Order: sequence, then C-alpha cells, then structure tokens
Amino acid sequence: MKCSVIGGTGLIGSRVVAYLDAAGHQAVPHSPATGVDLVTGRGVEEAVTGVDVVVNLTDSPAYGETSPAFFRSSMDHLLAASAKAGVGHLVVLSVVGVDQVPEVDYYRAKVLQEDILKAGPVPYSIVRATQFMEFVDAILSWTADGDTVRLPRTPLQPIAAADVSRVVAEVAVGAPLNGTLDIAGPDVYPLDELGRLTLAARSDGRSVVTDDSAGLYALVHGDVLTAGADARIAPTHYTDWLS
Repeated sequence: MKCSVIGGTGLIGSRVVAYLDAAGHQAVPHSPATGVDLVTGRGVEEAVTGVDVVVNLTDSPAYGETSPAFFRSSMDHLLAASAKAGVGHLVVLSVVGVDQVPEVDYYRAKVLQEDILKAGPVPYSIVRATQFMEFVDAILSWTADGDTVRLPRTPLQPIAAADVSRVVAEVAVGAPLNGTLDIAGPDVYPLDELGRLTLAARSDGRSVVTDDSAGLYALVHGDVLTAGADARIAPTHYTDWLS
C-alpha cells in the first residue's frame, strides 16, 4: 500500500513512516522542506496523486487564535486534492477530549479540523491521543519561574510518541473507521505530580508548587483529557519512559 505522510519528518510522522516501511508498505514523507505546503496548497496535489492513504500529521505553528485559519486552509486543500486523486482513506491525528475544552483556542481549532474532515468527501479515520510524554518538559517551561514550576492538578494520561505512531500506522493501512479511536498511556497523573516525577528524574532541583490557576491546563475542567472506557491503552509507562 502506498501512503503519503504529510508532516512525515516530525516527531510522530518520521516514526509513522518507519513503521509503515517496516511493515512492507511504501510511505512517502512530505513537509514544507520537500515542497508541500498545506496552507498555500503548494505541492499538495502531487503529494497525494497515486496513493492509497493520506496521513495528515501537520500541526498549527501557533496555538492561539490563528490556529483555526491554519486548520481550515490545510484541510480544505488536502481534502480537495485527495478527492481529485481518488484517495481511499485520510487519517488525522487529534487530541483526546479536544471537544470538551472550548475555552482553549487550539482545541477549538482541532475540533474544526475534525469537523471539516467528517464533512468531506474522503473516507476517514481520526486518532485522538492523550498528551505526548515528549512534551511534558515543554509544559513545565510554560509556568516556570526561577526555582519553582507552578502547575495545576489537571489529570493527564501521557502516552509515548512511539506508541502513538504505531497505532496511527496500523489505522492507516486498515479500513477507514469513519469515526474516532482514542489512545492513551496506561497511567493517569495530576499534572503537578507529573511535574515532580519529571524534575526528580532529571535531577532538576526546582520545586513544583500546586497552583490550579497556572497555565493552559488550568482551563481544563475535570478529567476530560484522559481516556474513556473505549480507548486503546498503550503499553509504555511514563516512569519507564523517563528512565
């Protein structure tokens, strides 16, 4: 099976390409560096012509109020080109609980991306993942101040990028779900506890102060960013990944 992986050189995309190739499929990575720009439409038709599956792993360059415009333009161009080329399956990576946090611009933009895909002419699958383990350090940096990091108690269920990529690759070569699959790591942590674990593993002397008003995740209500009963649970534990 021939697969076009848009965003195929990034954290998830490069792994998806490797998994697909290892399984005997032909995966071609695309990005602005290879001449494909979903926002302007440059190179998109060429990237999807003659392929069975398109996997869209591109992300907005900013997480604020410009995100909706990015996802609308990118999906409009990708769907139009994929329909013209007769692509049989379009896969998008999204976020568990994304439709439950309307206060966050980026999450609203991801919901828009999903809605455009669902209304489009191409059979589709949406894989929703919980927070990547690889991004926890970045989350800590958002509210770091000197020797302290202020974090709310928002429950998160981190998942390793390798596990996300493996599932995306599996879904890509299967029949279109025309629906959504949630995937998550095996353990749920309050974000402040996750921060303490991370700093201790890094031998980082900073301390975590619990502050339910700190940062983006303070806008999240309850456990909406953790997996429901129907989610697929990945094998990698955060403590094992840290070590």
